[in-house]
Amino acid sequence: MKTLKKIMVYTLLLGTIIGQGMGKQANLWAKQNFVVCIDPGHQAKGDPKGEPIAPGSSSKKARVASGTAGVGTKKPEYAVNMEAGLILKELLTQKGYQVVMTRETNEVNVSNAERAEIANNAKADMTIRLHCDSIGNSGKTGSVLIVPAKTGKYTAGIYPASYKYAECLKKALQDAGVKVNGIFERSDMTGFNWSRVPVVIFEMGFMSNWNEDRMLCDQAYQTKLMTAVVTAIEAYNATLPD
Repeated sequence: MKTLKKIMVYTLLLGTIIGQGMGKQANLWAKQNFVVCIDPGHQAKGDPKGEPIAPGSSSKKARVASGTAGVGTKKPEYAVNMEAGLILKELLTQKGYQVVMTRETNEVNVSNAERAEIANNAKADMTIRLHCDSIGNSGKTGSVLIVPAKTGKYTAGIYPASYKYAECLKKALQDAGVKVNGIFERSDMTGFNWSRVPVVIFEMGFMSNWNEDRMLCDQAYQTKLMTAVVTAIEAYNATLPD
């Protein structure tokens, strides 16, 4: 009888160990098959040449805007976006996620529509577009999250997943002590209208504010922000059906 009990206990323990191992393998498989596209906004030189803001549209916007620069540091936004993007790539890679970058250097010329197509072709599960804000009010601070419009002609299909991730990111940022000014919808953004996969713009802070400008250029703060992005990916991923 004692022998039978021991066999039962060992069987239960073995089943638990195997189950845990399978759970870890399933989790790793899920991450390896979850594709994150990172788009560090702007580039060293803007391209004012127009491109359609949506497939088949006659309305055009500049292929790539020049972006802003720090009020105090004078550091260009494109450089901050690139630094943060590379940190995010490393953090996600360490977690086992597949990562696709729209650019890995500042010396490129990749339009907003072309960036969206990179994510589309990769069948990205989520696209994170990294930017910094600037405004005439130097007292304005905090991050902003922008998602495709719920009722947009080109974006209605990707709105639900985009908004769900934005909510996860808002919580992760707030939990990390980062101010979030809100989640806003846009229907006039080329990068949204050309996208066939979920996408969120993360405006990391205001470079028009002296203190936030300094923070955004600091690697430790960039890492803090990108860690929140990863935490949000994990939370969002956990809500998806098996």
